[in-house]
Amino acid sequence: MKDFILKFAREAIETYVKTGKKISIPKEYPKELEEKKGVFVTIYKKPRELRGCIGLPYPQKPLIEGIIEAAVEVCEDPRFPPLSKEELKDIFIEVSILTKPGLIRVKNPKDYFKEIEIGKHGLILINGSCGSLFLPQVPVEQKWNCEEYLENLCYKAGLTSDIWMDPLSRIYRFETKIFSE
Repeated sequence: MKDFILKFAREAIETYVKTGKKISIPKEYPKELEEKKGVFVTIYKKPRELRGCIGLPYPQKPLIEGIIEAAVEVCEDPRFPPLSKEELKDIFIEVSILTKPGLIRVKNPKDYFKEIEIGKHGLILINGSCGSLFLPQVPVEQKWNCEEYLENLCYKAGLTSDIWMDPLSRIYRFETKIFSE
């Protein structure tokens, strides 16, 4: 399945960059990809410089459709210029398949430290109309401890670094299965 997912994501990216069109769902593919799952597609420039990361955090559509959608959208990640044809030879792709996010329930905000495992749990923060997400590999790459992980999740949402302690904040965790080229 890993090989299919990576080839399919690359084909979706290359087709979109070269033609501006989405690829179709193939007639034959692993049946596991019919399951509804969250998925993120990440593009890195070699050796490992982030070039884009976009996805669907919730299991709202079959994985095969989610891969196409995330692969197309990552080509135009608003943090970067649109991916060019010339860059295709210098990128590698990572596909992260997410478990369903679950709300972390704590009595005291400091209890989050016991509930979050760096490198295992991705996080989603929701406070009012603001929200943000980090995949589990981000705090590892950034060498963050749990408190820094939560603070940066708040910054990414455009909020103050301590909003994770607000009783109105909701923090969800999920795990990923990562496939890399």
